[in-house]
Amino acid sequence: MVPLALTQGDPAGIGPEIALKAWNRRRETGTPAFVYVGDPAVLAARAAMMAIDVPIRSSTPEDASALFDESLPVMALPSAGAVSPGTPDPATGAGTIAAIEMAVQLTHEGRTRAVVTNPIAKSVLYSAGFAHPGHTEFLAALAERATGEAFRPVMMLSCSKLRVVPVTIHIPLKDVAEALTESLIVDTIRITHRDLIARFKLAAPRLAVAGLNPHAGEQGTIGREDEAIVRPAIARLRAEGIDAVGPLPADTMFHAAARARYDAAICMYHDQALIPVKTLGFEEGVNVTLGLPFVRTSPDHGTAFDIAAKGVADPRSLEEALQLADRLSRSPA
Repeated sequence: MVPLALTQGDPAGIGPEIALKAWNRRRETGTPAFVYVGDPAVLAARAAMMAIDVPIRSSTPEDASALFDESLPVMALPSAGAVSPGTPDPATGAGTIAAIEMAVQLTHEGRTRAVVTNPIAKSVLYSAGFAHPGHTEFLAALAERATGEAFRPVMMLSCSKLRVVPVTIHIPLKDVAEALTESLIVDTIRITHRDLIARFKLAAPRLAVAGLNPHAGEQGTIGREDEAIVRPAIARLRAEGIDAVGPLPADTMFHAAARARYDAAICMYHDQALIPVKTLGFEEGVNVTLGLPFVRTSPDHGTAFDIAAKGVADPRSLEEALQLADRLSRSPA
């Protein structure tokens, strides 16, 4: 089986150690074979700091699956700077960026099946010349570079109890109403619907769409956006045959009985989506990027510089990200 590509993320964060822990627990958890794209010296140093006995082997993707049972295969890329756990350094940014580029290239070439990314610190990468708002936008640019086609990425957060998609993401709350448009909602839901069929193998996805305002605007008495923007978008989608319902009051969408009625919740802004999914599955949450020509997943947490190399970082979200990437990439989209 072709392995997954796992990027190092920021080497001063917890990425290296959760990769080590995921490999160490591979037989217990069923973690699929991956090749780590990053600096083997950082991995070895982190393993020594935490007294984790992990044999590390330089490898190509073609050899990684055969090596995986007995050693952690690494496609070596130097960090381009000294790494001190918990202390981010812009000098390592070039290596972090190169690891992401290499993982996408390997996956585009079919040498790996999917991209799994460890967390990055955007502030560090900006100092290294990173020109994108975030990880997701960079992946879309790399996909365009590889294929010559433009892609519109959509962020999904997934755990065993819930899938959520925020229509607007990392913008101030005061700007959400202005950013929301009928076409943005329609495009987001079309991409979500398509990938739930193609990647998640749901024959007829059911989508619940949250309103923006309390009580979904209560027929325009608590804000006009739900009637003027959200409802017309849903009407367009239903006319296309997409099973989308709403706008629904967000405060009644996430209890168990409500969740049983849909396959994914479409939310209007970041916290409306992420609070329920992180409440229901904080340790197991996975960030999935929809709308790309390859599968990409990531742990649903940050670099956690404050606990790097202290031995307490939990690898479960990474393990879930690897397992989901494995499931989504086993059949062609």
